Formats: sequence, C-alpha cells, structure tokens
Amino acid sequence: MFVRKFSLRDFRSWDAVTIELEPGCTVFVGRNGHGKTNLLEALGYLSTLSSHRVSNDAPLIRAGTTQAYAGALVANHGRELGIDIEINDGKANRARINQSPARRPREIVGILQTVLFAPEDLSLVRGDPGDRRRFLDELLTSRRPRMAAVRADYDKVLRQRSALLKTAGGALRRGSRSTDGASALATLDVWDGHLAVHGAQLLESRLRLVHDLSPHLVASYQSLAPESRPASVRYRSSLGTSLPPELLDPTREPERDDVELLEASFLHELSVMRQREIERGVCLVGPHRDDLELILGDQPAKGFASHGESWSFALSMRLGAFFLLRDDGSDPVLMLDDVFAELDRKRRTALAGVAAEAEQVLITAAVAEDVPDELSASRFGVEAHDTERGRISEVTALGRMTTTGGEL
Repeated sequence: MFVRKFSLRDFRSWDAVTIELEPGCTVFVGRNGHGKTNLLEALGYLSTLSSHRVSNDAPLIRAGTTQAYAGALVANHGRELGIDIEINDGKANRARINQSPARRPREIVGILQTVLFAPEDLSLVRGDPGDRRRFLDELLTSRRPRMAAVRADYDKVLRQRSALLKTAGGALRRGSRSTDGASALATLDVWDGHLAVHGAQLLESRLRLVHDLSPHLVASYQSLAPESRPASVRYRSSLGTSLPPELLDPTREPERDDVELLEASFLHELSVMRQREIERGVCLVGPHRDDLELILGDQPAKGFASHGESWSFALSMRLGAFFLLRDDGSDPVLMLDDVFAELDRKRRTALAGVAAEAEQVLITAAVAEDVPDELSASRFGVEAHDTERGRISEVTALGRMTTTGGEL
C-alpha cells in the first residue's frame, strides 16, 4: 500500500497543496513550526478520522476559514482508490470514495492504513490509560473497519446510561423519590443490556488484538533493546472478578464463545456495581475504564522504565502494529514524525532497518542530517511564511508536486 498523491486545502497551516509521491522513502525537511508535521497528521486523519495531536477537529481548520479538505489517492495490490474528507466547522464532516459521497465519514476508514510514530508517543508509556485505549482502538479499527460502528454504538449507549445514573444519583442525594429518579432506575436494566452487548463486542475485539499484537511487540522491543528486561503486555479489565482471568491472558487463543462469556460477565459486574454507580453518578464498568498494562520484567513500565526504555517501548508498540498489519496482508504506510533526532544511534539503526523494508515511509526532520544515511530518500523542503491570511506553509524543494490545491 502506498499514497500516490495527496491534497490539502485550508488544513492547519496549508493553504492549498498537492504532492505526488512514489513508493519508497520520502523526507520532508523543515524547521519546527513550519508545517511538515501537518502533512503526516492529514494522512493519519484520512486513515483513522482522528489526529494524533488534538482530540477534536476544530484546530485542523486553518484560522479564518470554516472548512478543511484532505484527500489521497491510495494504491493497494494494483487497485487505486481516491478518498477525501471535508472537515467542517459547526457542521457534519463529509467524505467521498472515488468522488462518490459516503453515507458516513467512517466508511473511508481502512482504505488507507498508516502507522505513525511521533514524539507524543511517549504518552503511550508514561501517560494515562486513555492514551493506550486509543492506541488499541485505532489499530483495531484499522484492521476491522466495522469496529468503528461498534465503538460509536458503545459510546452512544455509555452517554445515555451515564445521564441516567446522574439523574438517579441526584435524586438519591436529595433524598427524594422524584419521577425522574424513579424513571431512571426503571430503565437502567435496559441500558445495562445495551451496554453489555456493545461492550462485550469491543472488549472481545481488544483482547483478540492484544493476543495478535503481543508477539510482534515483544520481538520489536527485543530487537531495539536486547540488553533490557523483556517486555510484555496484558489487558486490564474493569470487569474485575466477574471476568474469568484466563480471558485476559495474551497467550490464550481466542474462542468463538468469548463474546457470550464477556457479555455475561459484563452484566454481572454491572449488577454488583449498581449502587456504587448510582451514588457516584458515573459508569464504572466497561471498556472505557480499561487499560493496557505495559510490563518490563516483572515491573510496570510506567514509573519504572528509564527514558531509553520508555522510548523503546513506545516505538515497539508502533512497530508491533506495523508488523501486525503487514501480516494481515497489506503493507501500511509508515510515518515517522521527527523521531530520529530523539533516538540514539542503536535505535536509529533499528528503526531505519524497518523503514527500509516498508513499501512507503514518510519522514519529517528538522535537518536532513537527522535521517540515517542508510535510507535512500526523495526529499522535499517545507517552509512557512507569515502573510495577511496567517502563517502559510509551502513545499520548496524539488519534487513532483503542484501548489494548485486541485482535488483528487
């Protein structure tokens, strides 16, 4: 899989640009803050419908405009598909596949598969559980696009159930038996069932993903840090003792009836936690409360890993995702955002070895010397200029590109 061409309009600092690419390695060189990361962010957005830098779409739209555009022509196994999306301020986003409108933007997910490693990835090791859940869910959706709908359904039910818990909890704290409070309690069983159905599907898919990802991650860490303690991962579920512990073993082969077992465990834990949830007014059970435990030797990586070990673990998670997607039959586009400057020579060499094998790798660097010599790459320069319309980025080096902003 590789991107043959991509276009941006009013995306971050880019006014209008179209860049043609080829398989192999391409490097975008430019000073920090001049817009090179925005290029990879746009391709990542086309892949996952989310940014690795912000949690909502508003910052993606260039200041002074109301709509951003990103599009790409993706080649995969001899077939080419054009995908694009309009990111709208205050309105629903709109996506197209080969110029035909998609019913929902998420229908383009999976057409372009990318793996992006960026300095922000240290949060995978040192950050909150939400960073690791997001890593799992984005990889899961990339492998199985239909899971985007499962996640959306789960989030919708979760919001509704959380609202009911707040209503019931408020009535309890006031000591009243209001109609609203009684109605909320009466309907919680229904929403418990919906939450368990969607939550069990999401949880089963995550557990299967951890099983598939684990050997790739372990091997990647061993190659990056052979002198370090062995790395491993384990899923931690909020279902507690209601969940058979063997289901969380990453070496266990998933079975067909796992969803039914998880749904039953989910419902049981919801019943156990019902009173506590009402008292607190929040949903305490479900995939939104889970975590991926990262372990070095017999200690958690968070809080115990050195700076170098943390970098190695974060990089291993991305490389593990890359090799997993490759095993699935499609070589994803590997994107490395200004990371070679952060790595020591050994890790640079290891990462360069993977990049050299990828069908397409896109790299950003502040200076060309940060990119290892063993990577033969086409190079583009990126510069930004302050104008009356704000800061505008442009490609300045030789390369097959235009700046007309034409759509794909």
